[in-house]
Amino acid sequence: MPDFDAIASVETFIVSVPRDVPYLGPLRAGERINEKGYLIRHGNRTIYPSTDMSVLIKVTADSGKIGWGECYGIVAPQAVKAIIEDVLGPVMRGRDPCAPVVLHEDLYDLMRVRGYFGGYYVDALGGVDIAVWDLYGRIVDKPMAALLGGARRTAIPAYVSGLPRATLKERCDLAVEFVAKGYRGIKFAGVVADDGMAAEMAALREAVGPGIHLMVDMHWQCTAMEAVRLIRRMEAHDLYFAEAPVEPEDIEGQRIVARSVGVPLALGEELRTAYEYRPRFEARCMTVIQPEMGHTGVTEFLNITRIAQAFHIDTIPHASIGLGVFMAASLHASAAVKRLPYHEYQHSVFDRNLRFVAGDMGCEAGFYRLPSGAGHGVAPAPAVFDFVVG
Repeated sequence: MPDFDAIASVETFIVSVPRDVPYLGPLRAGERINEKGYLIRHGNRTIYPSTDMSVLIKVTADSGKIGWGECYGIVAPQAVKAIIEDVLGPVMRGRDPCAPVVLHEDLYDLMRVRGYFGGYYVDALGGVDIAVWDLYGRIVDKPMAALLGGARRTAIPAYVSGLPRATLKERCDLAVEFVAKGYRGIKFAGVVADDGMAAEMAALREAVGPGIHLMVDMHWQCTAMEAVRLIRRMEAHDLYFAEAPVEPEDIEGQRIVARSVGVPLALGEELRTAYEYRPRFEARCMTVIQPEMGHTGVTEFLNITRIAQAFHIDTIPHASIGLGVFMAASLHASAAVKRLPYHEYQHSVFDRNLRFVAGDMGCEAGFYRLPSGAGHGVAPAPAVFDFVVG
């Protein structure tokens, strides 16, 4: 018998929570929800679920202690579930959850020679990594941030992400409402800026006035030269950062944009490992990185942010569709990062899904509240299991 509290079981749950308005706002002309529950946003040609879709992971130790993880499973979540149940889970059983980095690296090694150093495999790995770190914290009765080197902050600045309203006037009014609540940063989605991003930026600046950080998610819609021209137009209205201006494969295009504009470039929500980030760091493609905990897991999140610090680059973590478990892990990891001016706040997802996690995590008056307690501080509430579909 091992002299540690070994991992006994690994379980997965696909969760689908209905929502009245799809992510990023009402459907545009020509957009529809297909028979699988997905829609394609014409602005960036990207598929999204019409529900809040996610994959929860439950890792149980021999003692009965439980760690919870969650990963990016918003499209074809069955792929992540199959990887965990068929590949990762059986290898994890019997391993020491108090050695999460070693376990993460061993699991990563399993499929690298077959080319699976990205995509669904690493998403699945990220989810189990969160669960193992959570279990580690619960075994030793320490918060995750303490295990990651210590919390630099217990209140994390939040910027408002997305203004999911049908018209520009309604979006401006919503931005003003958030400013009145104490939020100092707001990002709008270029994919639903019907009058164009430059016009949206100008209208929002007029609505909220000076002193508020305005950001744009360009959703990979532009060529490098198109992005440079467009960002320069938005610079006149004091743009805080421009996110994802060109297609993610276009590293040279990213580099050109970064060197041609006078505002920070933010990249990285789609990247999962330090290996994927490395060439972009070396090419100086960005001045802000946006690691997504639902893709990276805790171990790779920290690997990425430590390299960013060496390049004097800020971390502003991305927040995607989720139930709140990977958000709790992201907040704990963010608390330990040195250069972190903001964390994204997907209010249309985070606020409505707080009912599905037990704990004291929250976001008010421009700041996230770091969940207290052992591990990442939250666990799925019983109500979430009413929405399990697989």
